[in-house]
Amino acid sequence: MSDYTGSNTPIDIRNLWQTPPEVAAALNDEFGFVLDVAASDQNHLYPNYFTEQNSGLTQSWSVPGLSGYCWCNPPYSDITPWVQKAADQNRYGSVGTVMLVPADMSVGWFREALLSVSEVRIITCGRLSFVRADTKQPVNGNNKGSMLLIWRPVRSAVPVTNYVERDALMAYGRKLINSKLESAA
Repeated sequence: MSDYTGSNTPIDIRNLWQTPPEVAAALNDEFGFVLDVAASDQNHLYPNYFTEQNSGLTQSWSVPGLSGYCWCNPPYSDITPWVQKAADQNRYGSVGTVMLVPADMSVGWFREALLSVSEVRIITCGRLSFVRADTKQPVNGNNKGSMLLIWRPVRSAVPVTNYVERDALMAYGRKLINSKLESAA
């Protein structure tokens, strides 16, 4: 059963959208990601990643010798098992996870996330332009806003809700990327 429908993207790349690099850079600066758990060879953001073939749904998200958070931009066609896995990994392995999902609080996976998540961070004042897997270009026209579900290794008793403006998040990430490029030059 599909969690999120209405996409006009070709079916072969529908679940392969990449997070905008600016968003990834800004969040990586905050959380220090060690594993991209729902990626492909074309869209992974971090050196350690799971693809559909070595599914993040079937193995541990704990990376021996590395401490940090897992990044998850799950296939929007079926978000529920990713929420369940993040909750399970957090409960039994004290693994922190940051998950980028559509800002839709009317769906079952959101209700389930609220049972274990530490923070819901809603991205306000604009929609993200995800990067197409086949063209590597950002595409405008996302028909939903976005939010982050955050499982911290040490969970608070009740989840908190925070907000971040899209443009501020993107500007910070762009600044980090530019700084890294300047350092490399």
